[in-house]
Amino acid sequence: MLCGAELAAPAAPIMDRSAGDPCDVCACAGCVGHFKTGMLDPVPPSPLIDVVVPARDHAATLGTLLRGLPHRVIRSVVVVDRGSSDRTAEIARDAGALVLREPGGGYGAACLRAQAHFSALPRVPDVVVFVTADRPAAASAIPALVAPIVERGIELVLGLSPGRRALGDKLVTSLIGTVYRHRWSGVGPIRAVRFPALIALGMSDRGEGWDVEMLVRAVRLGLSCDEVALPADAGHEPKALGRAILHILRYATMR
Repeated sequence: MLCGAELAAPAAPIMDRSAGDPCDVCACAGCVGHFKTGMLDPVPPSPLIDVVVPARDHAATLGTLLRGLPHRVIRSVVVVDRGSSDRTAEIARDAGALVLREPGGGYGAACLRAQAHFSALPRVPDVVVFVTADRPAAASAIPALVAPIVERGIELVLGLSPGRRALGDKLVTSLIGTVYRHRWSGVGPIRAVRFPALIALGMSDRGEGWDVEMLVRAVRLGLSCDEVALPADAGHEPKALGRAILHILRYATMR
């Protein structure tokens, strides 16, 4: 599925590694600017996968989530503590996760903090998986989230829970479909994305609109996208409806 219905390009647009350009996958303006003009290198059969868990006062569920992750296929787990007042950070460290702190920002700020950490590593990840700390059942879905990326070169995979969708979820997906002619089946923060694609998206929302901003930017950039079913109780209510609508309409005016 190609997110950008208005773009007739192949389903795997990516950066132009032209001669004389020494840049590897990073956050430089050259990489972002060249995203549409070349092709991504194939994902290796055993990709480097890093998991990001933004958390704030999730001591009750975080331990179960971290124990349930498929650690054999993951390079690292990064828990971004958003100023917890409980044992969230301690539980994360005891489970072997790297704990980063982002006490003054929202959900998007935590995700951006993790992205900056990965960009500074000697070897950046091939795939980043975002999982919320309050849905332990999502841990078992990571192989399914990553499979379309490894097997078919998909760039963004969204995890969706079964069952009825909330009214706000329906409103957001309907509005995206009307404005951008792409129909998402739902909105949820549990997702896997190729790291070069994440960088090229140019994410900026530091609050609760991060999830929808990613979907809108993916559509505009023409990323190849897929959706997979999550286990029961692994879903999440859409957040910050006002900011979601803002992102949808904001980028519509830039078309």
